[in-house]
Amino acid sequence: MRNKILRGAGLILLFGTLLMLGTGATALAQSTATLQGTVLDPQGGVVPRADVIVRNIATGLERTTQTDTAGYFQVPSLPVGTYRIEIRREGFQTLVVPEMRLEVDTIVSQNFQLKVGELSQTMEVSAAGQVVEASTITVGQVINGNTVQELPLNGRHFVDLALLAPGSMVPPQNGFLTAPLRGQGSFGVVTAGNREDTVNFMINGINLNDMVQNQITFQPSINTVQEFKLSNSTFSAEYGHTSGTVVNIATRSGSNALHGEVFEFLRNEALDAKNFFDNPTQPIPPFKRNQFGAAAGGPLWIPGLYDGRDKTFWFFSYEGLRQRQAVTFSRQVPTDAQRASITDPVSLKLLPLIPTANVPGSNFSGSGSAPVNIDQWTLDVSHQITANDRLHGYYVFQRDLRKEPAAPVSASTLPGFGDIRQGRRQVFTLNETHTFGNTIVNEFRFGFNRIFITFNGANTDNPTTFGFTGLTSFGLPEIQIQETQLDFGGVSGFPQGRGDTTLVWADTLSWLVGKHNLKLGTEIRRSYNNNFNNDMALFIFSTVANFAAGKPSQFAFVQGGTSSAIATGSLQFFAQDNYKVLSNFTWESGFRYELNTTPIERFNRL
Repeated sequence: MRNKILRGAGLILLFGTLLMLGTGATALAQSTATLQGTVLDPQGGVVPRADVIVRNIATGLERTTQTDTAGYFQVPSLPVGTYRIEIRREGFQTLVVPEMRLEVDTIVSQNFQLKVGELSQTMEVSAAGQVVEASTITVGQVINGNTVQELPLNGRHFVDLALLAPGSMVPPQNGFLTAPLRGQGSFGVVTAGNREDTVNFMINGINLNDMVQNQITFQPSINTVQEFKLSNSTFSAEYGHTSGTVVNIATRSGSNALHGEVFEFLRNEALDAKNFFDNPTQPIPPFKRNQFGAAAGGPLWIPGLYDGRDKTFWFFSYEGLRQRQAVTFSRQVPTDAQRASITDPVSLKLLPLIPTANVPGSNFSGSGSAPVNIDQWTLDVSHQITANDRLHGYYVFQRDLRKEPAAPVSASTLPGFGDIRQGRRQVFTLNETHTFGNTIVNEFRFGFNRIFITFNGANTDNPTTFGFTGLTSFGLPEIQIQETQLDFGGVSGFPQGRGDTTLVWADTLSWLVGKHNLKLGTEIRRSYNNNFNNDMALFIFSTVANFAAGKPSQFAFVQGGTSSAIATGSLQFFAQDNYKVLSNFTWESGFRYELNTTPIERFNRL
C-alpha cells in the first residue's frame, strides 16, 4: 500500500493597537535586537538626514543609518550587547550616548534631542530606561546576562531561570516534561497557563526542540548563554509553530578583550539532609556531584598573519558533570518461608537476585547506584565580512551516559537492575546578516538539531543460563510479582532508541518605509525521526506462590524487533507591519501562514 502525503495548513490574521508611553522594548522572533527612534531639534521638530552611528563597545561592530524625512530611524538585527550611539547633523552638536544596552529579542525605542551648535561640539546623554513594551503586542521577559551568569543554580540548568518571568510557576514533579531528569534538569517550562510541551525553544533563531516530544533538546551550558527572552502571551504574526511560550536564546560570543575562566562546583551528601525514606539507622546514601570546566573567548589573532580585532571573534567552552548518587529502595520481599517453598527450577535460579528482608515486616531497604556523566563542548565564531555583512556560527556537541536503577524512571524496584541511557546531541546555527542601505536589513539562518538516544537494560545476563528458552540474548526478561510489587531483571521493550534530525532554513527581511516598519519572513523545516525497538520479554506473576511454582499469569514478547523512519516537513511565512500613526500611537497588523505535512514512513513500512 502506497503512502499518501496529507497536508494541513494554518492561517492567522492579527491586528493590534498600541499606545506608546515613553520608550519601550518589544519582541523580535530572533536572538538579535533592534534600535529605533526619532531625532528632534530643540523645539521638538524632527531632524531629517541625521547620521546615526551605532557601535558595539565589546566587538567594534559598527552600523550607520540616516533619519528619514520624519526624523525616524531603525537599526535592526543587532547582536546583543552594549552600544555607543552617536548622532550627527550639520548645524547641531554631536550627541553621544556612551552606553546603551540592547537585549535579546527586543526593540529599544528611544527619542534623541539635539542642541544647536557645531559638529565638533559633543553632548553626552544617558539612555532612558525602558518603561513599557510599546512597539508590539507581544509580552515577554528578558533574563539578562548578569542573571544568567551570576545567579547560583542547583545544577546550573538555565531553564530554571524561567521561574523569574511573570506568569511562570514551579512545575509539577509528575508532569510530562517537567520532572527533572537526573543530572540534566527539567526539559520544559510552565508559564502563562501554557502546557510544558507547547514551548518553542530557539537558539540564535534556530529550533532547539526535540521534535518527538517537543521538549528542549538539551540544556546549553550556562557559560555559553548570553541571555534569553521568554515571550508568553499575545504573540505577533512572526511567532508560530507552537501555540505556547517562545524562548529565544542568544549565545555568548567573544570580544576584542581576551577573557577566560576555569570553574568547579561541588555538592555531596555532607551538605544534604537525610531522605525521609532512608534507613534511620544508616548513614545518608552517598551523593557527589562535580560540575567543572573552562571557557575562553576573544579576537582571532595569528601573529604575523591575521589580526581579527573588530572583525573575527571566537568563544570556546567545555563543561563536564560527574554525579554519583545512591537511590533508596524500600520494598516488601518474600519471607524466608516463601523462599523455601520455591520448586520451579527457573525461579530457583532467579531467587538469588531477590534480596532477603533486612527490616521488620519482611521488607528490604537498600540503595542502588545512579551515575551520570555529561560532557559538552561549544564553539562560537563571528566574523564581520564587510561593513554590510556579518556571519555568525555556533556549534555544540553533548554526550551523556546515565543509569536509572529504580521506578518510576526505570521499571525496577530492586537494586542491581534498571536501565542505561546514552545520548549524543548536536546543534549547529549559521546566521548571515546583510544591510541594504539605510532602510533594509536581511537575516538568513540555517541550522540543524540532532539527537541520538539509546536505552538498554542494565542486566545483560544470558536468559538461557537461567533456563529461559526462545528469548533474545539482550538480558534477562522483566519479571513482576504483583503481590509484593516486585520488579526486577530486564526492561520489556528494551533495547530501543531513536535518531532525530531537524533541518531549518529561514529568512527575515526588515524594511523601513516611511512610518511603516515592515517585516517579511519565511521558514522551512524538515524533520527525520528514526526508531528501533527490540524486546527482553515480560513475565507477570500474580502472587509469590505462582512465582514459586513457575506459573506466570501474563507473558509478552515481541520477536524480531521493529524499526521506522518517519519524515515530516513544514513551510511557514509571515508579513507584519508596525505602522506609527502618531508619535505615541502604533498600529500593528500581521498575516501568517503555516503548512505542516502529515508524517510519513519513508520506506512504506507502516
